[in-house]
Amino acid sequence: MPTSQNNSKTVWSSDDGDLRKKQPPPASPREASDLESLENIKNLDVEFGGGVRRTEGTPQQQTVYLHRESKGRGGKAVTLIKGLALSEGDLSALAKKLKQACGSGGTVKDGVIEIQGEHREKIADTLRKLGYKVKVAGG
Repeated sequence: MPTSQNNSKTVWSSDDGDLRKKQPPPASPREASDLESLENIKNLDVEFGGGVRRTEGTPQQQTVYLHRESKGRGGKAVTLIKGLALSEGDLSALAKKLKQACGSGGTVKDGVIEIQGEHREKIADTLRKLGYKVKVAGG
């Protein structure tokens, strides 16, 4: 068999084990300090627009604020759910439930769930069933 130059990487070594599972260190000291500052930001009490403060706790201890917004959206209404103290994964899961309940699309941006359309009452009922205190902002 002719010898050819092998360009593949070693993925397992008897000394180090599976090399694919090892994370490379940050490329520069600046990246390491950026990671540390991100960790510090996660530990802060984050204030959202409208003076709504995020509080940790169970759904019964949280008050969720529902807003309707249409600015910058071509006149189309969007329902905003603010004040949830949940991880990104939990926010996404809750957003999925709410989108299914409304039969509409939506997204999670900056800790706020956005549901397309005017669905404040339907979302309020769904969140109350899940145990949240709900306040509907506006008319």
